[in-house]
Amino acid sequence: MNVTLQQAGVIVDAAIRKGRELDCMPLSVAVLDAGGHLVAFKREDKAGILRFDIAFGKAWGALGMGFGTRELAERAQKMPHFVSALTGIAQGRIVPVAGGVLIRNAQGVVIGAAGISGDTSDRDEMCVVAGVEAAGLRAEPGMPKD
Repeated sequence: MNVTLQQAGVIVDAAIRKGRELDCMPLSVAVLDAGGHLVAFKREDKAGILRFDIAFGKAWGALGMGFGTRELAERAQKMPHFVSALTGIAQGRIVPVAGGVLIRNAQGVVIGAAGISGDTSDRDEMCVVAGVEAAGLRAEPGMPKD
């Protein structure tokens, strides 16, 4: 199972809408399917040119490690050499800061990931979680709490 185009569209639009409610800096939001392929992306006017790569890297890193990038950021603090090696292995495609979340369906299956960039990592994460929840799915910003 993968996140659908319709679900990805809801996630992107709702995340950006939440960003406008919070008066965030211009946001960029990427949604990937479970295989790491881009399903949807939007970049607000005046968002920096690197924002796609950062949003994609947050989502891709969450998928690659199997947990949200808030957890990856915590691990980067505790194990900087490991995360540095991981970044090399991933050819620079991961961004170990909050704002990348796994997307789970009602059965708890990972169906994709979403990443966002533009404001502080905490505010980015708040917006992307709101987007995923608006699509009726569950966002996982860190390790699962099973």
